[in-house]
Amino acid sequence: QVQLVESGGGLVQAGGPLRLSCAASRLRFNIRAMGWYCQAPGKQRELVAAITSGGDTNYADSVKGRFTISRDNAKTTVYLQMNSLKPENTAVYYCNAESVSGYDYWGQGTQVTISS
Repeated sequence: QVQLVESGGGLVQAGGPLRLSCAASRLRFNIRAMGWYCQAPGKQRELVAAITSGGDTNYADSVKGRFTISRDNAKTTVYLQMNSLKPENTAVYYCNAESVSGYDYWGQGTQVTISS
């Protein structure tokens, strides 16, 4: 079973950067895409950014131009570079891997807190 471990969360001031990493283990060649979701208190989990096995990327409108998703050549680590952070980006960020059969794997989440 795929295991996803996030790191890089923390507390930063508004306007600052932060980079999240997600290391996947026991990865099989059946992953269609990997991505990052966020969930703020009282809100639903929502997509932040995703990257397909072919390298296509997709971003939430609210982060376009500020966040960049990337991965290493082995396609086992996904990164989320977050710049110009805003207090409304405060949330728990979850790494996701979607299999070609549509099954979702999730990491344990990492807290990102932006102070104003």
